Amino acid sequence: MKQPILETERLILRSPRMSDWKDIVEGLNDKKTVKYMSVGHPYKKKDAYSWLNKEVKAQKKRERDSYHFLIELKYEKKVIGCISVGSIKKIDRVAKTGSWINRNYQRKGYITEAKIAANEFAFNKLKLRKLTSPVITINTASNATQKRMGYKLEGVLRKELVGRVDKKIHDENLYGLLKED
Repeated sequence: MKQPILETERLILRSPRMSDWKDIVEGLNDKKTVKYMSVGHPYKKKDAYSWLNKEVKAQKKRERDSYHFLIELKYEKKVIGCISVGSIKKIDRVAKTGSWINRNYQRKGYITEAKIAANEFAFNKLKLRKLTSPVITINTASNATQKRMGYKLEGVLRKELVGRVDKKIHDENLYGLLKED
């Protein structure tokens, strides 16, 4: 399936383009933004180009196991983050979600708005029955977002990942949302 463009009141969720590299570097070359992500710091132009090349190639495949939507702020025509529906298991009809947002645009409801659109795409267009969302336990904002969106805590993955910025081992909460929820 070709990746659609999703539109909300303030946002456009769309496929990545090579020309987006500056906004991506701006958003991810910030220790506070990436401290809970599996992205290294510093994040440079070559890192953005590498990811964008992979994404542009993936867009050409008929069978996809992930959709990465760049979050573009309509009135600024600026990429402020990314939200994904990935690791899709077609036979089980489940996938993982994940997101990040430029620190300058946090706490304004953009991730919630983007997540509602991405969830609707996953459940209604991809016909998935369940979404999961892994969140590092110390990321209070993201944990709160999952709960606010109706995701249920399904368990804790102990010592699941090493922080790319702080190099510490962290637990990860695993949240799940069923279509009927």
